[in-house]
Amino acid sequence: MVDEKQNRDKKADDEERHQPEREVEEVRNRASEEEQKHGDPSAQLGDLDEALETQSYPTTTNELVEAYGDYEIETQGGTNSLEEVLASTDDQTYDSANDVRRRILGLIHR
Repeated sequence: MVDEKQNRDKKADDEERHQPEREVEEVRNRASEEEQKHGDPSAQLGDLDEALETQSYPTTTNELVEAYGDYEIETQGGTNSLEEVLASTDDQTYDSANDVRRRILGLIHR
């Protein structure tokens, strides 16, 4: 009986000592998941990312939809076309590919 109690006490002590390690690992895992979710913009935008670099600026939302509306983008809800992503946006003017990326990423991370 005494051996069983000692084993339980030792196991409880071991668990207590390892708790901070598990908490640190859990925080790392959450950070990694967050990074994967938001990840590299070019990964989420796929081929559109490269196309935006070749676009002439300034350009408008309507011009982007006309030129690239069928391009697929990874969103939180799955894959949507650029036209679907920008549907809720008024016709805006963008001065660079980075402006367009920021707008698209802002819309898909709502």
